[in-house]
Amino acid sequence: MKKPLLFLLAAGCLFCPSCSLPSDVFEKDIPLPGQEWQSSYHPTISFDISREDTANRYNIYLVLRHTDAYNYNNIWIRGSVQQPGDSTTRSQRYDLSLADNQKGWTGSGMDDIYEHRIEIQHLTKFNHPGTYSFTLEQIMREDPLKHVLNIGVRIEKVPAY
Repeated sequence: MKKPLLFLLAAGCLFCPSCSLPSDVFEKDIPLPGQEWQSSYHPTISFDISREDTANRYNIYLVLRHTDAYNYNNIWIRGSVQQPGDSTTRSQRYDLSLADNQKGWTGSGMDDIYEHRIEIQHLTKFNHPGTYSFTLEQIMREDPLKHVLNIGVRIEKVPAY
């Protein structure tokens, strides 16, 4: 009785692409306490790059999940990265569009929750092996920024051609 069930479960995972992420994708999302983003809260996401991966190029996305009650069509975020062995960080500001006046929210939605994956770096190369750290900070005028559920980073390896 257990063998057929185990076989069906294993076969389902083999043919279901949503069972696991491909090995060339890293994604980490951090839930925001109370569904609001305090300007003093700067979540940090760290990941490792091996020596072999320094030859590859990557697209980097900001992942944001919010409710339909979010008050703005955009979000301003400061993203900072610290490279392995470096004591300084490099920062960049991003004005990310989340909606337009004709279509509404541009992310994918279910019920009243919307998720956006917005490319913030195209064909990026990580030159040094080791641990990289991304720190995200909301720099909107509203503090706390309400109705934001999660914030995160997605890194996808670009196939070599």
